[in-house]
Amino acid sequence: MEQEVRALCAAGGFGRARRLLAAFSWLPGVVLGLALSSELLLTARPAHHCRPDPALLPPALRALDGPALLRASVPRVGPARAWNPCLLLRYPEPGAPSPSAAAAPNGTQPYMRGWEYAQPCHPDGLCSLQWDLVCKNGWKVPLEQTGHLLGWLLGSVLLGTVCDLFGRWAVFIGLVVLATVLGASEALATSFPALLALQLLHGGTLAGAILACFLARLELCDTPHCLVFSMGTGLFSVVGTLLLPSLAMLAQDWCLLQGLSTLVTGILLLFWAKCELDLLSAGSSRPQYYSVLELLHTQVTWRNGLILGFSSLFSGGICASFLHGLVPQEPSFYLSYFLAAGMDAAAVVILLLTADRWGRCPVLLLGTLATSLASLLLLSGARYLPFWTTLLLSVLGLLVSQAVSALSHLFAAEVFPTIIRGAGMGLVLGAGFLGQAAAPLADMHTRHSFFLQHVVFASSAVLALLCILLLPEGHGRRLPQMLQDAEGLSVPHSSGAAAPAARTTCLCCGPPACTRLTMPPRCTIPAWWPP
Repeated sequence: MEQEVRALCAAGGFGRARRLLAAFSWLPGVVLGLALSSELLLTARPAHHCRPDPALLPPALRALDGPALLRASVPRVGPARAWNPCLLLRYPEPGAPSPSAAAAPNGTQPYMRGWEYAQPCHPDGLCSLQWDLVCKNGWKVPLEQTGHLLGWLLGSVLLGTVCDLFGRWAVFIGLVVLATVLGASEALATSFPALLALQLLHGGTLAGAILACFLARLELCDTPHCLVFSMGTGLFSVVGTLLLPSLAMLAQDWCLLQGLSTLVTGILLLFWAKCELDLLSAGSSRPQYYSVLELLHTQVTWRNGLILGFSSLFSGGICASFLHGLVPQEPSFYLSYFLAAGMDAAAVVILLLTADRWGRCPVLLLGTLATSLASLLLLSGARYLPFWTTLLLSVLGLLVSQAVSALSHLFAAEVFPTIIRGAGMGLVLGAGFLGQAAAPLADMHTRHSFFLQHVVFASSAVLALLCILLLPEGHGRRLPQMLQDAEGLSVPHSSGAAAPAARTTCLCCGPPACTRLTMPPRCTIPAWWPP
């Protein structure tokens, strides 16, 4: 933080230049949307069927080709009479007696020598087209999704500490460079295990870069603008989510699409390299490092982080349950894809309208209450409620759970002190990705554990209602710098309580043990600077 502090001190506070810099920091949200949504898009299962093999047909049918060969080889299933995706018709052996001149199939058999995809022009399932992740290989899809989310989890937890050690912007630039290299390597992967390893590393670096950018943007803003500049990234993330299908339609190939995503990351790198040089031109000393284990010596800060991590965990995991309630029957991929993106944008707008007016804690409590009520009603009365009621509860639950997740992340950044804010917020973000990983894990067991998963997250939402009452109110407060400042957030301000006294001495004049932030002597500290 020392470099950012000196730059702000030289600029005279949160002026026009710093507003533009904070607004430009929304652009990484587009990369975030592309990266998180690419997993859903690339691993979707496209319509397919086994490739007909004339060698498996009776001699009288081996001369067929085109649609006639397809009708003689692949059975139809369901009321829609669609082609069976994983089976071929089985015919009697050539020497076996046949009741008619034309041999008739006497069953079905699996076939693993290739598939034909009915709609190769659709952008969903490009990764499945590349690696044939269908039928008996279908278990690899949730494995790949879980590994990708595990990378985001590990990146959030581990690289948050690195942000505290080396500074926000330096870590951001370094991780964007690494993410560009890993993205290009991922596009050139020649085997599925190599793809899994590269996606794990790529997801981790992107998570660390987004976390570093979020923290830097928050610490560049004064208190009245924290919410607006923090939530703006959510809208840009939705832009990236909506942009991805168009890029996939244009690319028509897994490697080319990955290359386009890497190109976007590289352009972002070139843009932010200049911003980094401008921002760090005021100083280059390294900040003092504090371990996240310092939380063990606190009484309030660790509790606030635990509650917000728990809130992030259940809100991140229960979204899949509400999506399942909206599209329970073999959903159209684009219906759930664009519905989730639209709910994400609506959640950001709701937070922009309410979180500053009502306060963080009341909005988080209200969102958790709505999430728990919607989930419990769906669990208890899904078979008896009308369809429109189930639809309404699922939409409400998806909307408020996404709002609770976003607000938990902002709340965590406001209650953790600057000296360990990266590590603390990384733990809260990692809890959210852990909750999201529950959905692909349930898919690995053919969704047999989906109901139990919904019960666990619904119970967690009810428990979180009691815990949120212990949180302080972060709205209107200056960001805490040291652990002592964060410990002072235990009691929320009442309407008649006096606000904390403003700092009247220069940060560089205090004892070295009181703060990690230093400034040049005789500098002018803006009135909004946190105590």
